[in-house]
Amino acid sequence: MKKIWIKVTKNNVRKIILIIWPFVLALFVFISVRFAVHNSRFIESYYSTGIYPFIAKLFSGLSKLVPFSLWDIFWVLTIVLLIAGLILAIFRKVKWRWYGLRILQSAAILYAFFYCVWGFNYFRPGIETRVNWERQKPDEKVFRSILDSIISYTNSNYVSVSPSDYPAIDKLIEESYRKNSKELGINYPNGSRRPKTMIFSSFFAKSGVSGYFGPFFNEVHLNYFLLPMEYPFVLAHEKAHQFGITNEAEANLAAFIVCTTSDDRRLQYSGYVNLLVYFISDASQMKDVKDYIRKMNKPVLLDLRFQRRHWQGLRNITLDKVQTAANNAYLKTNNIEEGVKNYNQVVSLVISYYHNSNHDREKH
Repeated sequence: MKKIWIKVTKNNVRKIILIIWPFVLALFVFISVRFAVHNSRFIESYYSTGIYPFIAKLFSGLSKLVPFSLWDIFWVLTIVLLIAGLILAIFRKVKWRWYGLRILQSAAILYAFFYCVWGFNYFRPGIETRVNWERQKPDEKVFRSILDSIISYTNSNYVSVSPSDYPAIDKLIEESYRKNSKELGINYPNGSRRPKTMIFSSFFAKSGVSGYFGPFFNEVHLNYFLLPMEYPFVLAHEKAHQFGITNEAEANLAAFIVCTTSDDRRLQYSGYVNLLVYFISDASQMKDVKDYIRKMNKPVLLDLRFQRRHWQGLRNITLDKVQTAANNAYLKTNNIEEGVKNYNQVVSLVISYYHNSNHDREKH
């Protein structure tokens, strides 16, 4: 009897461990996240520039061998399994308690996995801290001066971009990231970045999503409906996320710097014209905003008008609102207090970038 009792006890312990280990792991990660929120320099030293580059190299090296999106396939399989489990539970092939427990365990594992393979980058210091910039105070005169410059550069760098240019553009963006890695405070090469087309491009286009980064497999995704004039900027933006830049405004800034410091006009034009959208949005409250719009050359205006009509034609209002609300909640949960408004904060970062670039030139 004594031996049987011992065996039963060991089996029970084994069952308990199998049940609770995902929750223990998730709790450990949750505590680590709370620590990370208040210790950004520790995260930068030991995760973002220590552990993460090895994770990125491993996962991106494996995912680049597959031409389609593993991230998209993963979520399709996840949804299929959820529905299959629900059907089995309804027809009493499995117990509801078993089904509910498996969902909770899976959610706990995914939560822990997300932060371990990429998510801790949300708690690294901002770019101004990483590269030791002086923060430029808001100044309307400076804003107007930079807006004028961006319009001028957009006009002078206007060029037509074709989908046949995409492979060359990808290589040019990689070269520019290598050249600008120190200025952006990123680790290069940080693995590899093979752009992949979203499997469900039409669905995401309806909600205004032009690209995204899949952290589980370290994949860069672009929407099939992306316009050629947008391609270099959006590709550079999503690659910024692969480098561990989680802040959306910083990813926009990285895309701007990478595109505009390239010697290639296709990248330069895409960088300036896509940033111009954010500046005009901020300038929309100014009484003389139309004077700035009149400064744009006709081909540039036509591109911007076509871009607006293109995405408005694809947009589904309900899906767009749901996606925006979900993204807003996601960003706020992950230490981006401004939520979706964070994208537009690229304007203040660009002003700081120009201020510090001019300051460095004056010192030399």
